[in-house]
Amino acid sequence: MIELLSNPAAWLSFLTLTVLEIVLGVDNVIFISIAADRLPPAQRRRARFIGLTGALILRVILLLSITFIMRLSEPVVSILGLGLSWRDLILLAGGLFLLWKSTTEIFAEVEGGDHATGNGKHATLTSVIIQIMILDLVFSIDSVITAVGIADHVEIMIAAVIVAILVMMIAAEPIAAFISRHPSTKMLALAFLFMVGMALMADGLHHHIDRGFIYAAMLFSGGVEGLNLWRKKRRDEAAKARKSLH
Repeated sequence: MIELLSNPAAWLSFLTLTVLEIVLGVDNVIFISIAADRLPPAQRRRARFIGLTGALILRVILLLSITFIMRLSEPVVSILGLGLSWRDLILLAGGLFLLWKSTTEIFAEVEGGDHATGNGKHATLTSVIIQIMILDLVFSIDSVITAVGIADHVEIMIAAVIVAILVMMIAAEPIAAFISRHPSTKMLALAFLFMVGMALMADGLHHHIDRGFIYAAMLFSGGVEGLNLWRKKRRDEAAKARKSLH
């Protein structure tokens, strides 16, 4: 352990992996924020904390089971001549879940009224945590396989995952508050989740989509949405100024 602390290559590996874990965790934070938004305000912070703590525990457990993770890439079933591993099946299931969840949330937002809050009722804390844990498992698989491919020491992997989850815990509440204040950003976030679900299913079917394209699309769309919000703010300020003059 002391040798790792004095090894510049180990620190570089740690920093690189931490950044990648945070980037990979953005999707998870967005999903947790949207899922927790269905809860009464008093329970939202608790749901986000439990969800991200569950993600941390899952990732550490998986990292400590590296040999099992490596076997996940071996085909266990063949469908129409396509060999699918446990990792592929998990990604397919997670992708389908994301498609279902984002589609139903978009429908609720578009329909409005009772649909917007689940027939007038808040979701239960247990149901939201179960949804979060399912997605935590999917994102953890992808995250851990990324870690195994970058770092050579499990200590570095665990340290990077812990730091990334702590950053996400700090960022989760501001992200959730921002999405709640600006409904249009929630629709954009749901569209991102739909896109991520499609990418996960494509990966499960051995058609890898470079994550750089996905994050570039997210960055561009987020930039356009930022300009729209800025324009709205300027117009609101101008309207208030005109009212004060009268």
